Amino acid sequence: MRSIMPVDRLHLLLPFALPAAADATTALHGIQSPALDRLIARATLVERVIGEDFQRTLPHERWVARQFGALAGGSAGASDEAPLAPYMLRADGGEPGTATWACVQPVHVRIAHDHLVLIDPASLDLSDQEAATLLAVARPLIEELGVRIEAPKPARWYLSGDGFGTLAGASPLRASGRNIEIWLPHEAHSGERSRAWMKLQNEVQMAWFEHPVNEAREARGLPAVNSIWFHAQGAMQPVRSPFARVSSHAPATRGLALAAGVATGAPPASFDALLAAPDAAAPAAGAAHTTLVELDPFSAPYIGQDWARWNDAFAALQTDWFAPALDALLNGRLGELGLTLCGDTGSVTLNVTRGDLRKFWRRRVFASLFIE
Repeated sequence: MRSIMPVDRLHLLLPFALPAAADATTALHGIQSPALDRLIARATLVERVIGEDFQRTLPHERWVARQFGALAGGSAGASDEAPLAPYMLRADGGEPGTATWACVQPVHVRIAHDHLVLIDPASLDLSDQEAATLLAVARPLIEELGVRIEAPKPARWYLSGDGFGTLAGASPLRASGRNIEIWLPHEAHSGERSRAWMKLQNEVQMAWFEHPVNEAREARGLPAVNSIWFHAQGAMQPVRSPFARVSSHAPATRGLALAAGVATGAPPASFDALLAAPDAAAPAAGAAHTTLVELDPFSAPYIGQDWARWNDAFAALQTDWFAPALDALLNGRLGELGLTLCGDTGSVTLNVTRGDLRKFWRRRVFASLFIE
């Protein structure tokens, strides 16, 4: 029987786990979360970040970029920076070197009454074969501009070229469900639209219009892949990890860990599975004994405003993570638990220890964390 090893410190990063105050009543309807409620009530507030409505990046992206020191010049105070594309490329199997890279994804843009709306790329259900076929059509159009393209994953491409060097794009999930007008790529210092990008985007859109891949998708009731989305541009910086181990499905988080020399893997199914892992007590040399686990069951239902599904995901985390983590704090198997709960503009970070759990006078409630 495998022995269960203690974990010094665990930090849970939870994108889209923090509903806006206006949505909270619906999102949390019927939720029973005694373990999380107790953890939040007794925890120490480490950081509360109030974002802005028109920031291009997402709070969990900014958080990981700051934690690993991925901002140019170490400017952790930059409020809207998350230059994660080169790290995503690294996680996908590429070698970014010192070049500036942007991530480009095939997407569907829906025509609304008087504007265009981006839909969540994850909802496309795009197969690797479909993506590879569409990429083969788009590649010569991209290379004609003298732009380098790497595509180790068919549905996630990386572009590097002088023509796009100062462009700022918005994270797809930041723009999803919204009028895309204000989220389109623009020159970072002037705010002007890039003619080079608009030309490329238009040419790709025309090349894909009525393409057999899209005709077959529409015949199956799936949205056509009718545009491309530009985001996360930046150059790789030397980074260091505050974590001994990183478990995440997110290419940005995994890429940062790899660049920092930290082993990474998929998130365990539960807290108990984490403790039972063979390397649970094998931190990287010189690293703090903290394990980062990024859990992301919330993004798709949050973006789609499917609060019943979001509610179900919350209840599952209560059973699989919050309740056993609380028990582990109480019995000494876990030294400290960190929680970073993010919305679509802001985030809250809390730390809780066994000693904190005895501070009965602390009475923070979950609702106090909501971002207006």
